[in-house]
Amino acid sequence: MAHIHIPEQIPARFVTRNKAAMSIFGVMALVGAVAFFMQLQRDAQAAWVSYVSNWLFFTSVAMGALAFAAATTIVRAKWNWSLRRVSLAGVAFLPISFVLLLPMLGLREVYFPWIEQMAYDPIVQAKAAYLNTGFLMVRNFVGPLLMFSLAGYFAYLALRPDMGRLDESELDAGQQKWRDRLMAGWTGQDNEEVRSRNRMARLGPVFIIVYALVMSFVVYDYAMSLESHWFSTLFGGWFFMAALWGGVAFTALAGVWLRGQDDFAYKAISIQQRHDIGKLAFGFTVFWTYLFWSQYIVIWYGKLPWEQIYMVKRAGHGWGTFSLLVIVTCFVIPFAGLIGRSPKLSTKWLGFMTMTILFGLWCERYWLIAPTVQTSGYDVTNMLYQTGIAVGFLGLFMAAVLWFFNTFPIVQIWQPPQFEETHEQELAHTA
Repeated sequence: MAHIHIPEQIPARFVTRNKAAMSIFGVMALVGAVAFFMQLQRDAQAAWVSYVSNWLFFTSVAMGALAFAAATTIVRAKWNWSLRRVSLAGVAFLPISFVLLLPMLGLREVYFPWIEQMAYDPIVQAKAAYLNTGFLMVRNFVGPLLMFSLAGYFAYLALRPDMGRLDESELDAGQQKWRDRLMAGWTGQDNEEVRSRNRMARLGPVFIIVYALVMSFVVYDYAMSLESHWFSTLFGGWFFMAALWGGVAFTALAGVWLRGQDDFAYKAISIQQRHDIGKLAFGFTVFWTYLFWSQYIVIWYGKLPWEQIYMVKRAGHGWGTFSLLVIVTCFVIPFAGLIGRSPKLSTKWLGFMTMTILFGLWCERYWLIAPTVQTSGYDVTNMLYQTGIAVGFLGLFMAAVLWFFNTFPIVQIWQPPQFEETHEQELAHTA
């Protein structure tokens, strides 16, 4: 890590605005909306399952990327200097995600079976302090609002010092508007860089804790509570760590794409960055499998009916093949495809593997919910609507990310000072 070279002068580079791409993303969003409303008329419960699972996936990727940026800030990582800004791009989707969350707050019996069960089921009644619609709405409004706000402030602190290093004459109207907004109350370049560095160091741990808590109860509510007698203390951790993995995969995939858009990004996202982000993508492949297996094995050897029901529905009832697809795309392919050094250094191969990971996580988000409510088994028609709704979410997500790269420098211009690590100080002393 001591040999990471960070240029003293980093140019301000932006992705060129592309109206055609934005139009395509708009059409994708329209396709998703049409698919959702068609499915809503056909099967309201299946429509909301598709909507919620897609919301969980795209929101978790955006939040996972920001959590990854916060984690690397906490540990003062040097290797990702050219990828820091890439990880922040997920923040552009969060306002859209919050708007898309609002209809989910009004879901009642059409989605949550425990609402009707509360009238006659003593086990569900014992959970009434948590499982009630009033508390459900409050925690799923306040929690994400707090998490998104902290993420937005973290991104603001990372972006603000760059604004003082931009040449106004080279900015378009949109870039200038955001520069003016972010530079309100400017106190000087050196002061702003020190302020951002110190505040990001203090905010990072708080943000990570809030991220873990909020992401946990979101998945408790919109996935685990559907199987109202079943619970897992590992469920929240499995979800938010998979989200972090999705954020790593997104950072790698977006970094690979940016290398083809700009000459400086091509050089800056070099072998070192690709190798390290590839190692993280590989490592989280193993960690996701470890968490999945840790949850599965205690259910298997315990052989308690109320614990087994969650896995039984996913192993049988027509869902076995889909469960196998989740395992293959989340573990088998990325594990085999990223083991060793060479695959991580190939730009195209790293891009393909991270796309596979993201596809696997998209399947997993659907897998968390659908088998619980679709007891008759895997429904191809529902999956087609699920894909159509995913196209809409993908269009919104890609439009937000592209807008971010159009508006802000794709490589962070200001770089926090690089402090010597303890072992580096010891080496210097012995020399």
